Amino acid sequence: MNLIRRIVTITEEPLGELGAPVHTPVRKAASVAVVANPWLGRGVRTDLSAEADELAPLLAHALADRLLAALGGATGVEAFGKAAIVGLDGEIEHAGALIHTPYFGDVLRHRTEGEAIIVFSDQRAAAGTTLQVPLWHKERAATRSHYQTMSVRVPDAPRPGEIAVIAVASDGPRPNARIGDRATDSPLAEAVLTRTGVEQTV
Repeated sequence: MNLIRRIVTITEEPLGELGAPVHTPVRKAASVAVVANPWLGRGVRTDLSAEADELAPLLAHALADRLLAALGGATGVEAFGKAAIVGLDGEIEHAGALIHTPYFGDVLRHRTEGEAIIVFSDQRAAAGTTLQVPLWHKERAATRSHYQTMSVRVPDAPRPGEIAVIAVASDGPRPNARIGDRATDSPLAEAVLTRTGVEQTV
């Protein structure tokens, strides 16, 4: 039985901010697989491993295929993220089961040639809910310029008995990123902590 009802791919390319062109144009893409929830009605103590191990890598490959096509291959991906929305008849753990294992995360990381842990979000919600999916750099998660989100919504999903599994990627940083990076934080943090009377823990 094919559990996947549909796959939706969304792309966006912000070209302006406050009436001016952005100095670092970026393309973002999201791919969403809408699947039947295989654990409905099985109770909160059911082991989710068998179905997750089988379904999660299939979803990861299907979503990665579409992200790579949208952004020009793995070399076009600089940031990534993942998410899932479980329909109202399911548990939040059902969403997590399809994205929080190596069967999804490691496949997506390998396909995009990343190294970092993949940032995520998940929730239980009605069909048509918009989820802000976070992204960060695929190799250096502390690279602040690549901290961004993408709004993802599928109008008819997830239905109460479904899960919407989401992978997102971008080919660059936030438009007009200019707030420094973690490498510059230590002196500033020490000065701020001293000024506010908070002791810094080493």
